[in-house]
Amino acid sequence: MPAVLTVDPRSGVPIYLQVIEQIKRSVAVGVLSSGEQLPTVKQLALDLTINPNTVAKAYRELERDGVIETSPGRGSFVKANGVTETTKAAATDVARDAIEAAVREAKSIGLDADEIRNLANAAIDRWFRE
Repeated sequence: MPAVLTVDPRSGVPIYLQVIEQIKRSVAVGVLSSGEQLPTVKQLALDLTINPNTVAKAYRELERDGVIETSPGRGSFVKANGVTETTKAAATDVARDAIEAAVREAKSIGLDADEIRNLANAAIDRWFRE
């Protein structure tokens, strides 16, 4: 499990989504590997000081998305089959969430769609110079 998994109740992002995003990010960057066991629902809830139902909801969504699998009596594990596809999907989810947050922030400070598009294209050009 990632060394530091945190939630921010004041962020405006539902806590279960914060948990999902952090676990997906950990899978995407290789911090969590195929077959690695996640903390129990109860343990993660205690660690984060959140409701166990919130963790259970996050784990259900992660299982539905094919990121983890749960074995009754054994626990929840990073899905072993197709971990490459899962990692790619997790990376895509993390990137999409980050881009959406950046666009939402830019819009909230008054930039229009063309200005945001120009900023995004400039960032892409800067990072993907050939």
